[in-house]
Amino acid sequence: MTPKLLRILVTALAASVLFGCAQDPNTVRVAVGTYNLNNLPFFVAEARGYFAEEGLNVRIDNFAQGGSKALQALIGGSSDVAVGFYEHTIQMQSKYNEIVGFALLARNAGLVLAGRHGVQFDPARPETIRGMNVGITGSGSSSDFFMRYYLARNGLSPRDVALISVGSGASAALSLREGKIDLLVNYDPAATMLLEMGVGEILIDARTDAGANQAFGGVYPTSILYALPEFLERRPDAAEKMARGIVRALRFIQESSAEEIVAVLPESYITSDRETYVKAVASAKRIFSADGRFNREDLETPLRVLRKIAPNVAAMQIDLERTYTNRFVDRVLAARMAQRSAAPTLGEHVDSREIP
Repeated sequence: MTPKLLRILVTALAASVLFGCAQDPNTVRVAVGTYNLNNLPFFVAEARGYFAEEGLNVRIDNFAQGGSKALQALIGGSSDVAVGFYEHTIQMQSKYNEIVGFALLARNAGLVLAGRHGVQFDPARPETIRGMNVGITGSGSSSDFFMRYYLARNGLSPRDVALISVGSGASAALSLREGKIDLLVNYDPAATMLLEMGVGEILIDARTDAGANQAFGGVYPTSILYALPEFLERRPDAAEKMARGIVRALRFIQESSAEEIVAVLPESYITSDRETYVKAVASAKRIFSADGRFNREDLETPLRVLRKIAPNVAAMQIDLERTYTNRFVDRVLAARMAQRSAAPTLGEHVDSREIP
């Protein structure tokens, strides 16, 4: 076989595979941007086989390449669904594009502002942050927004600090330990890791509602499933099955200990030693949604933050009703209630998978 013929055959095979996936109503390509614990419900749903039990073949793309990469994959058409942050829906609408959240994973930010031991910064005196090196996960991330909003609401500017991208997880905690940064804005497991390593202390904890109010002026929804409107209209069954998997995962997280949750995850999902990761999950459990539904009032918080720091959002009339839908989760919850009402009498058997 000549090299030219081989290239033609390989190209044809690749095209046929892509065409087959595109035509397969049970295949959903999902872009997931990061290992941070805000996305834990998706990890749990996948690890426990909830999507597979719904008959879905979920193909994960762009794993651990950053939230912006997941968004790019969705907009570019290489993914059907993305696991990303709610604020992306607002940002895209301000750029005359539309993406729609259809299941809420994390109802609160999960961010912390930590400082190395001895750092001369007092959150009660915001001006003391001037001149400091502040680690964020990356430019344009929620941690970046967190710091820019903190500075703006306190009459300061990003020019008053040096914002340094340090990633998340171990690399972020190590940046603080090695003195590359004075302060760190990050998520779990990095927040728990830096405490376990003894390299710093948490100064603002937005994993709690009180901390989120201190940082953002309200609860700040983060991780969601989102898709283009065309996907939700063209493949509503797939969207509902994915929502069902997330609702089941959220219930499992609520009903399980941190040890039980971590036990179901593959090693590839665990970004620190297991003991520390268990502690991180225990700390993060409070940020997760109870049922996967969006609360319209909570969505005002990220909109307010973005209006303060993003000129394109501030200049546009954002319609929050176009950024999310509860219709798929509501169908799942309605089916759950109906099945509970029709549950068998004592002594009869029911397959637990039938009740989401």
